[in-house]
Amino acid sequence: MGDFHRCIDPILAEEGGLSNHPDDPGRLTKYGISQRSYPTLDIAVLTLANAKAIYLLEYWQPIHGDLLRPGLDLLMLDCAINQGPVTAIKLLQRALRIRDDGIIGPHTVKAAEVAMPDVLDDFAAERALRYELNPNEATFGRGWYRRLLRMNRQAWAMIETAPMVKP
Repeated sequence: MGDFHRCIDPILAEEGGLSNHPDDPGRLTKYGISQRSYPTLDIAVLTLANAKAIYLLEYWQPIHGDLLRPGLDLLMLDCAINQGPVTAIKLLQRALRIRDDGIIGPHTVKAAEVAMPDVLDDFAAERALRYELNPNEATFGRGWYRRLLRMNRQAWAMIETAPMVKP
């Protein structure tokens, strides 16, 4: 099942270090942790260990990453970090064509299990559509799409090396 430690390194490689792009609504950002989301946190001195702890507590746990198959856990964590945990869950539910209530429960987990591995591409398509509708797409879209494609390739590579268990 899902493995936070396997997923976080490729995501941190995408997020990079300290950034302060003038058009980024997140403002000052380090390891993908933004000043906008954490206004009381001193982003400039944020450690990698603290960033990982935030990702575990506020992104991995809300999406119940431990319940997800390899590959899907990576895409869901990446989406939760980039677009928010509730959005990640809703996009997965849309990809699964089930009610998008934003809650990972037994029905969503079971539907995801049954839909593996094709749900990876369906989920990526839902994310791409969401990017297309984002007002910052003109500025950041190419980077978002490239990241999405890289993550999707890594997700497929993960499932090729992980045993598939029938639900």
